[in-house]
Amino acid sequence: MAIDPHGDAQLQGVSIRSLPKVSLHDHLDGALRPATIIELADEIGLDVPETDADALGDWFAEKSDSGSLVEYLRTFDVTTSVMQTADGLRRVAKEFVEDLAADGVIYGEVRWAPEQHLARGLSLEEAVEAVQEGIEEGEDAAESAGRDIRVGQLITAMRHADRSLEIAELAVAFRGRGAVGFDIAGAEDGFPAANHRAAFDYLASEFFPVTIHAGEAAGLDSIRSALIDGRALRLGHGVRIAEDLEVVSQKGEETFVTFGDLARWVRDREIPLELSPSSNLQTGAITAWGTEMADHPFDLLYQLGFSVTVNVDNRLMSRTSLTRELAVLADTFEYDLDDLEAFQLNAAAAAFLSVEEREELIELIGEGFAS
Repeated sequence: MAIDPHGDAQLQGVSIRSLPKVSLHDHLDGALRPATIIELADEIGLDVPETDADALGDWFAEKSDSGSLVEYLRTFDVTTSVMQTADGLRRVAKEFVEDLAADGVIYGEVRWAPEQHLARGLSLEEAVEAVQEGIEEGEDAAESAGRDIRVGQLITAMRHADRSLEIAELAVAFRGRGAVGFDIAGAEDGFPAANHRAAFDYLASEFFPVTIHAGEAAGLDSIRSALIDGRALRLGHGVRIAEDLEVVSQKGEETFVTFGDLARWVRDREIPLELSPSSNLQTGAITAWGTEMADHPFDLLYQLGFSVTVNVDNRLMSRTSLTRELAVLADTFEYDLDDLEAFQLNAAAAAFLSVEEREELIELIGEGFAS
């Protein structure tokens, strides 16, 4: 089913876009508006693949639909190139928040890697400050438009680089000033969380929350390292935890599954999975199960009681929105509003917020779905 990422969809006569949502896995450099890329590129004299916004959006979608995470990541060379100044970062962050709010998101976490935005002279601290200014401007703009939203930064280190301890210290320094958590991202296969043990030891000593990209381009060993070496409280994607499940029999509509130790640990400890269905198809993360949305193990994980959440990963590259991701899942697996509410409650419970703030989010979601 083709669903407009900028449009809406109805479920049981209810607008999905109007429902309160929580977004946990959303990259700043994967959420730019094509028109903004063109304008920012013009300001700094940079050539981009297309000079028409629609054509540029088509280019990103085409290049991202490769079945390879490595090829998928190359499209970010274009977006990060226009995010090298304070003004560029501020604008992109402001629009990021505005677009989330317009999609019905009431709480979001934005992940981005400051070390990738220093080419034009910004310091790490200046880059984080610029993004935070943009976030706050976006929150104010959303409030003026009658929408309430809060967005926190997930300060991210690149897993193939050697600056993770420095970035971890940066994240902790901005605790209370916009940063709510830490992540490592980039090429997963061959770069386990264990390579960054010093950073994770430091974060643990500071009681600073961690989510780690794992179980996307690499499998169970990557997830295991994220949990043991990284002390991850959430798994970025984590879809390949399904490799530790074995379907032993099916009787009618019932499926009987045996758990490996890792899968049972993740399920029983309710470690949230930041699943991004459309992205998982594009990057080949679900190749072991198939190439269509119906093949995605999302529903299997959900039915088995894993703490599944729904995310966009990169709105630009996947030409999607949280509304669209929910609509596609509902269409594919015949979910109803109760299911969609369960996904939002899982996300609210997993947010890197205080207990009181999470309880407030849960209450807002309940009220929104009930009305």
